[in-house]
Parts: sequence; C-alpha cells; structure tokens
Amino acid sequence: MSVKSNTCEPGMPLEQSAAMPVQDLKHFIPMQVRQPISKKALHSAPWKRILVLGGALLISALAINEMRAVLGVGGLTPIEYMVLILFALTFCWITVAFTGSIAGFVCVLKRTNKEPQYSDEPFNTRTAVLMPTYNEDPARLFAGLEAMAREVLEAGGGTHFDWCIISDTTDAEIARKEQQAVRLIRQRLAGSCHVYYRRRRKNIARKSGNVEDFCVRWGSRYDHLLVLDADSLMSGRVMAEMARRMQKNPDLGLLQTIPRLINGTTLVARLQQFAGRVYGPVVGSGLSWWTQKEGNFWGHNAIIRTQAFMQSAGLPKLPGKPPFGGHILSHDFVEAALLRRSGWAVEIADDLSESYEESPPSIVDLAVRDRRWCQGNLQHSRVIGAKRLHWVSRMHILTGIMSYVSSPLWLMLIITGLMLALQYQFVRPEYFPQGFSLFPTWPLMDPERALRLFAITMGILFGPKILGLLSFLCDRQQRHQSGGVVRIFISFIVEMIVSALIAPIMMLMHSGAVTSILLGKDSGWNPQRRDDGQIPWKDLWHRHHWHVIGGIILAIASYIISLDVLAWLSPAIIGMILAVPLSSWTGSNRIGRRIKQAGILKIPEESQMPAIWQLMESQLPHYQDQLTHTPSLADIASHHELLQAHLQLTDRLMPRPAGDIEAIDATAAIKIADAQCIEQAVTFLDDKEQARVQNTPALMKALAALPKTAQLQLEVSRQQLQPRENQRLVQLFREL
Repeated sequence: MSVKSNTCEPGMPLEQSAAMPVQDLKHFIPMQVRQPISKKALHSAPWKRILVLGGALLISALAINEMRAVLGVGGLTPIEYMVLILFALTFCWITVAFTGSIAGFVCVLKRTNKEPQYSDEPFNTRTAVLMPTYNEDPARLFAGLEAMAREVLEAGGGTHFDWCIISDTTDAEIARKEQQAVRLIRQRLAGSCHVYYRRRRKNIARKSGNVEDFCVRWGSRYDHLLVLDADSLMSGRVMAEMARRMQKNPDLGLLQTIPRLINGTTLVARLQQFAGRVYGPVVGSGLSWWTQKEGNFWGHNAIIRTQAFMQSAGLPKLPGKPPFGGHILSHDFVEAALLRRSGWAVEIADDLSESYEESPPSIVDLAVRDRRWCQGNLQHSRVIGAKRLHWVSRMHILTGIMSYVSSPLWLMLIITGLMLALQYQFVRPEYFPQGFSLFPTWPLMDPERALRLFAITMGILFGPKILGLLSFLCDRQQRHQSGGVVRIFISFIVEMIVSALIAPIMMLMHSGAVTSILLGKDSGWNPQRRDDGQIPWKDLWHRHHWHVIGGIILAIASYIISLDVLAWLSPAIIGMILAVPLSSWTGSNRIGRRIKQAGILKIPEESQMPAIWQLMESQLPHYQDQLTHTPSLADIASHHELLQAHLQLTDRLMPRPAGDIEAIDATAAIKIADAQCIEQAVTFLDDKEQARVQNTPALMKALAALPKTAQLQLEVSRQQLQPRENQRLVQLFREL
C-alpha cells in the first residue's frame, strides 16, 4: 500500500473524536479495574522486591544505628538528634539505588556480548508516532523524523506507522519553517508513509495537553502512541519491536525504553552521556528487574496503548494556583501510575538499547530544565496519596520528589554537621549534669565507628558507578570502542572528580528551586537549548554569585572550627568557590572538543556512530539549506498557492462562546484592517501577533485580501474610510 504524495494535503487526517475522561484522584472503586486477559499479566515476583527493598531497608537500619552509636557515646544532644534524622532521610534514599544496581549488574552481565532478540511478527495494528515540539530547531527535528521513518519502513512498519508533529511552537518564524519542513519531508518520503502536522493556538497544559488534544481528536484512529521528544532518536527496528511487543501482549499498557545520551559536545554534556552509558545500564536494568509490571514512564521514547491511555490517564487539574496547583507538569509518572491503577501493565524494556536523546549543554541549562522538573515533581506531593495507586507507583512518585528534596536535606545536613563540630570545638561540656551521677558525661564521638560509617556511606554512594564500570569493562566491543581499559579508567576518574565539583553547585541550585517553589513562584515554560552551552561570564556571575559567596562562608566557618573540618568539606568548598569558571569551562564547546580529541569520556557510539544517527546527519544539511528559503508571512499572504498550502496545514478554529474574543486576536484584526497593504500590515504585527495570525485562517485570509504593496490612494477623508473599516472588522470577528 502506498500513500499518495501531495504537499498540499491536509495537515491532519479526518478527526475521529473520542472521550478522554479526567481521572478522579480521590475516588476509585475496584470495579473500575479491568480484568487482564492473561492471569499472569500483572503478576510481579515478590522475592525480587524483598531482595532489593528488603536489602536497602536492612542496610539503612544498620547505617542509621551505626550513626546513632557514633553520636551517642555520651548521650544525644538536640543537634545530634537533628544530624541523625537528616542522615537517615538522605541515606535511605540512596540505598535503593545501590541494591537495585546489584540486581542490574547481574542482568547486564547476562546480556554481555549478546544481541537483543527482535521479532518479525507481521503488523496488524496502527501506531501514531508523536513528535511534540516547542520552538525547537525544525531542521534537526525533521531530519531525525525522516531518518526514523525510513528505518521503520525498512523494518517492515510501512503504513502501519503514521508520523505526527504536534507543535506548540509560539515563534512565528519557527512555525513557518515547521510548515515548510512538513512539505519538504512529504516530498522526500515520496508518499511511502503519512506525515501529519498540527500547531495548537493555545499551549494548554503544555506537553501533556498537547498529547491529550491529539488523543481526543485523532487518538481513536490508532492502537498505539509512540511518544518522542524533539531531540529523540530511535532505530527503526526498536520502534517496530516496541509495536510488536504491544501487539503481542494485550495487557501491556505502556512500554518504556531507557534512552542513551549522545552527541554531547560540551564537557558537562559529555560527562552526562559517559555516566549514562557506563553506569546507566546497571541502574536501569535493576529498576526494570524489581519493578516488573509496575514500571515507570519518563515522558518520551515510550509506546502507549491508546485505549488504555485515553480511558485511564486523563490528568486532572490540581486545585489552587501554580506552582502546586494547576496543570500537572511532570505528567509521565502520574500517567504510569494511573495506567497501573486501572489494571494495565507498565514495563521498562531495558534490553532495547537503540534509543537516544541529547542532554543540556551547560550547568545553567541543566538548572533551567531541573527547575521545571522540580516544580512538577513537588506537585506530586498532592498526587502520591491518590486512591488505590499501586504501592510501587507511589514509590516512583516518592523517588521523583526525593530527587529534588534531597538537595536541601543534604544542605541542612552540612549545616547541622558544622553546628555539631562547633559544639564539640567551642561549647564547654557539662561533665556533671544536674542530679546524681557517678560518671561524667563526655561529649565525644566514636572515631572507629565514624570511619566505618564513612566507608559504608561511600560504598553505597559510589557502588552503582563501580558496578557500572565493571559491567562496561566486561563487554569486549564496548571496551574497544571506548578507547581501552586505560582510557576508560581515566574517564572514570575525570567523571568522578568533575561531578564531585559540580555536585555542590547543583545541590544549591536544587535547594534554591525547592525554596522558590515553596514561596509560590511558577517555573514558566522556556524552550531548551541543545547545542551551545557557552554563556557570558557576566551572566554566569549573576547565576552563581550566591554559590561563590556560600562557598567562601563555608570555607571560613570550617577553618574557624578546625582544619579537619575544612579538609572534610574541601570538595564542596572548591566546587562552590569555582562555580563561575566551572560553569564556563564545562559549558564550553572548545574545551569539550579537546576532551573528545584526547579520547576522554568516550562512549562506544562515538567510535561507531549508530546507523540512525548517521542517517539523520546525512539528511540534516538538506533541511538546513531548504529552510533558509522559507517564505515570510508577507510572501505567504501575497501568493495564492503559498496561502493555500499554508491554510491546508493550519489547524481548525475551535468553537467559542459569542463575544469571547481574545485580546491578541482583536489587536491583530484591527492592525490588519488598519493597514493599506500586506507589507504594512506585517510591519504592524509583533512576533506574537504574527504567530497568531499564521494559525488563524480568518486572519490569514484578511491579510491576503489586502493589496500586495502600497498603492496610490485617492484623497479620501478618514471619516469616509471609517464605515468601510468597521464593516471589514465586523465580518472578520464573525469569522474568528
């Protein structure tokens, strides 16, 4: 079956509306749970959870008791109690990752030097590949989309996959380039598959609202939704395999891959992709091993059963104002929990490796992204108690919350540790407290226990990294492609050192994010930078000056207490004081290139670039060249063929109550009505108004109805023109 190539075909297929009911977090009855087709569809082995979670609980109990013994030689003071509580909270959080990594280590070793198994079962389902975008580079996005479409065709996907760009872009120029790219990709694929495009007028509920809008209007046409991000890239055989696994298991509601980071150019991006490539498999495989049918969703590079998603995962709007109220930002964890609550399995496909994404290029970009994620995860404090969620789903949600709350807890632990050291150093002990006592109370620590506890803590903290390194070295091909044992070990040391220096900066940034959210500040929604991480030093000082000042204060306080305390906190102090140059150096493409040339932090994909990435890069120059010739708004309005092609890709207007006209629509309409020609009207419109005009058929037609250029006008008074203008405005508002 072939698809007719037509660059003026509609942006989207015919709508096939279906309901996506909002889920009630406070009420859920057992009768709402679907009955699985297979009896074992939702069965997860308890012994795996006993090993991982029971082991984590046992280690935590032993460590907390050890800390109590360290502090409690002469009885616990209030400060020591505070240190003990903070230690317990922070330590328990890292032990699950440690015990899970042990399980993941065994899983990875079993797969070492083995190829994953791919099915060749014929397709009898339809999958919509959703590519949400928000002011992203259209050339990169469509080059990647074309590469994936071509590989899926080779993998036998054919017309069983439709490719849907669902845009929330607000930039007028980028929006025009997106439409130009749609026409271009349709020509290049020569009708071999369907490529669709829709840009929303309003960015309601951000990405989750974007996907929901697609589901409600077109979702019932498809069996599965394969959700990507703008920087996602997946091999065709993995995408086909995901659809086949969903087809084979009718009880599977969601299948999540573990994306690998690639294409990092700056030092911080290369650090992340090295860590993800070397340590990530044991952590991800461990998580998949013990969560089993109660896996998680990370928002992209995953396939979802459309029926399950629409019936079970409609997100409610939380009561109150942002940051804790309003639309749920971190929607993915919640959607996975709701799917599992309704009787669908959620699994992590840790064996499918050809799933990729890119990472932020600088510390500042990491902080911008994490600020948004932090707000979304803290919102989950109002979701975690939802009725009848599976307890593993609650653990996923709690882990997301703790991933940011742990930073202020670590900061409080450092501060209370300083207070404790200050107490030991300067506060005169009361050897004989009030009341009868045969022996004095000595405010001492047990040094042997303290040293043993330190070793345990370091082992738990760095255990996943060491296990990841060992499993990575066991793979001959990976070892060779990454430069051999010596270079891998040097990269391991570099990653440990630089990450240790960056860690206190990120701790302070996360602490600041948590504080600002608690103070009621919303994160907004900014597009993410992908390539260049270089930021002027003046801006870096503005972002990091409190981190530097905090490092100086910490250094002075530590020095006053004792040189031992100063030495103990020196890694954190150095990272904080050097925050500005560290942020600059780690975000530099030039330094990143030198590190890459030296073979440091090298990953296998740099020696043997994935075929899907090579294909994307081969397509990219063509899109970059063609999109430089994108017509302007004036050009589109001035040429009938361009206007018709534009209107074909423009989303329809939704019904509105009479008299409910948005200010931006009214302003744009008045400016168009006030102009004497198309060129003048375009100069009247600012970027936001141009973006709205481009997405509103009535406004585009009104703009196109004007003369192309200024013409000689008869001397007519303003009073004579006014009735004509009023008539045009009334008609235009009716069409809106």
